[in-house]
Amino acid sequence: MYPCLLAPLGAHSPLPAIARRPAQLVGNTPVLWIDAPFAPPGRGFHAKLEGANPGGIKDRPGLHMIKEARRRGDLAPEAPIIESSSGTLGLGLALAGLTYGHPVTVVTDPGMEPSVVRLLTALGAHVEQVTSPHPDGGWQQARRDRVAELASGVPWTYCPDQYHNPDNVAAYRPLAAELLAQLGHIDVLVASVGTGGHSAGVTAGLRESLPGLKLIGVDSIGSTIFGQPAGSRLMRGLGSSIHPSNVDYAAFAEVHWVAPAEAVWACRQLARRHYASGGWSVGAVALVAGWVARTYPAGTRIAAIFPDGPHRYLETVYNDDWCREHQLLDQQQPQEPDEIAEPDECVVTGWTRCSQVRDPLGRDVIKAGVR
Repeated sequence: MYPCLLAPLGAHSPLPAIARRPAQLVGNTPVLWIDAPFAPPGRGFHAKLEGANPGGIKDRPGLHMIKEARRRGDLAPEAPIIESSSGTLGLGLALAGLTYGHPVTVVTDPGMEPSVVRLLTALGAHVEQVTSPHPDGGWQQARRDRVAELASGVPWTYCPDQYHNPDNVAAYRPLAAELLAQLGHIDVLVASVGTGGHSAGVTAGLRESLPGLKLIGVDSIGSTIFGQPAGSRLMRGLGSSIHPSNVDYAAFAEVHWVAPAEAVWACRQLARRHYASGGWSVGAVALVAGWVARTYPAGTRIAAIFPDGPHRYLETVYNDDWCREHQLLDQQQPQEPDEIAEPDECVVTGWTRCSQVRDPLGRDVIKAGVR
């Protein structure tokens, strides 16, 4: 009655190779088809589940930046690594420190979830929190200033500077190769934007084979990356209060800003319907990718990058009391984004789309998105 139970051991599909080091667990992440409730029957998008890496998507640049720094001689054997992080890159650097034999200090702020602080400490990293934001650059600039202060007092310290390090971008070329192998043709890529690393690196890699690929960026309200004024940001992992030079503005066809309540709704729908979810970036990306799946022509192949999994967000995104405290539950969710013609036309407070993308510091030219 159950013939599979009688099959000899080893008769089924081969198992993955045994990893000899934890760094070998990074990459080759799965892709999952996502449809309802984000898209009607027959439509949907392919989600690249980077939360299947040991620490999330930033395991890739954590390892790559340190490997390249060692190769160039910028990082001496056993020298300390100090970097600013809201969480995920800290996990990647902890893995890199273990892999290559370097002590790691992660400078963060009070917004880092206590579970992540404990996990980083368990992984051997030292965690230091700044106590007040910078008056102009917010928590990110305060963290960066503290990194510089700590580094100045410790000889041979290496600071990866994920916001401006081209190795951060280059680290994502293997992810592009994985997507090509898994999906073949891709018409639209939907990616969150924080440091700008994975949106730039994956897009550059894909466009070598798919020059017509369309990139849609997903940002947080209150983020300055695409020309909005800096504001208070509840969401972590996407958005920025500074202007990272790794952001490839010319690569984007359009940008969407998403609010916390919208991301929470999407995260919880993913968990309930697909058993695959994550944090703020995942929810925001799913919201936008679902809109693309609903509104673009049938047959459009959409890939969306989910940077992490849900575990570090159990006391925020998935905590009813916390969400009610921040008025993130029981809100009517929009089916379509608001539209603005220019990225600085007004201060956006909810899901909003703009098809004009430009570098707010004037380092790039205006690029109009074309549907």
